[in-house]
Amino acid sequence: MELKDKLVSSYMAFENTVDNDTAVHEVRNEAIKIFEDKGFPSKKDEAWKYTSLNSVLKHDYSVFPKQENAIDYKDVKKYFIHDIDSYNLVFVDGKFSSNLSQTTHDGIDVCLMSSALTKPKYQLIIENYFNKVAAKDGISSLNTAFSKEGAYIHIPKNKLVEKPIQIIHFSTGNESALLLQPRNLIVVDENSHVQIIERHQSLTDNPVLTNSVTEIFASKRAIVDYYKIQNDKENASLIDTTCIDQKRESHVSMHTFTFGGKLTRNNLNFYQNGERMDSTLNGVTIIGDKQHVDHNTLVHHIEPNCESHQDYKGIFSDKSTGVFNGKVVVNKEAQKTNAFQSNNNILLSDKATINSKPQLEIFADDVKCSHGCTIGQLDESAMFYMKSRGIPEKEAKALLMFAFSNNVLNSVKIPEIKQRITKIIANKLGVNIGFDL
Repeated sequence: MELKDKLVSSYMAFENTVDNDTAVHEVRNEAIKIFEDKGFPSKKDEAWKYTSLNSVLKHDYSVFPKQENAIDYKDVKKYFIHDIDSYNLVFVDGKFSSNLSQTTHDGIDVCLMSSALTKPKYQLIIENYFNKVAAKDGISSLNTAFSKEGAYIHIPKNKLVEKPIQIIHFSTGNESALLLQPRNLIVVDENSHVQIIERHQSLTDNPVLTNSVTEIFASKRAIVDYYKIQNDKENASLIDTTCIDQKRESHVSMHTFTFGGKLTRNNLNFYQNGERMDSTLNGVTIIGDKQHVDHNTLVHHIEPNCESHQDYKGIFSDKSTGVFNGKVVVNKEAQKTNAFQSNNNILLSDKATINSKPQLEIFADDVKCSHGCTIGQLDESAMFYMKSRGIPEKEAKALLMFAFSNNVLNSVKIPEIKQRITKIIANKLGVNIGFDL
């Protein structure tokens, strides 16, 4: 049985495990119909032209893990940003791990999606926000149909969340192949500020496919600072769809650091529904072997006097493949828009590939918009200069690549994340550099 047919037939069994009296019931039913109609994306779809899921979908994934597998903090501590105090939402094989988590309802809600979908006190938020900005394509609708567990974060107005929130999903290898579908809902009310760190981590060599969907709503003058750390094992694949709805004078920044995994697809959609707001999309990708990373971004400027800034850096070695498909849409009413988009790439191997497609669709006439793409190799003259000063070739290459990604790291607002990413980059480059960027 093909995976699509298995999932459609499994939906009825899933329905028997959830509360069908909630408003989400009809949303799920409509979503499974969309998935049944559209199925998984293929290279025939323009947005997936350079990314095939065939090698990922061939496994016989378990949809519902048969047993829980408890893990100890000491065994997974290295995957946390453990040198900061934080709220933690940790899920193991798709199920909430209370012993690894720290939730709160003290003025803010940092808790579980399963609670929010079923308890009456969360009903108003769910009715107003759940599945309101998420994509209605096949893969996102599949997640919506099976939405049950994940992170639920609600920050009421005028709140400064004093410590970051970490969302971490672990897969343990209890199943020969596992499909995970976490669903996150993050609502940040007027004048509030929150920092969030997200990670998906496999602890096994068994195939894992994670189809994650996150909806973020930033109200007037809200600030959301979000970090995705993607450094998974070679048999782990991730399809990560994040949709952001911004209101007037809000600021949302999204940093995506991608270093590992078999196939990684990041769908990142910003919708600017208000004036004088700012959207920041930054990313660093360093991969090798036969890894594949695809960044697909959209910033939709709907109203005037707004800004967006995209800066994606990629370093590709061996037979790895990178894809950047970034689109900026400026509506006719969105005058005085300032939109910047940049995608710069370094190929370290003749067999590495990058497909880059920056796009601007501008319907306004008083805007400042630019986009650009570069693909090249390391600067030979800079290499010669550094080697002539006694710096070994390996370290010289590493220094140049650190410098290449430095401006993205400079925009990271949590020092501990910046230090962690610096160490991961040094490890990926196989050097030990005695300074932090």
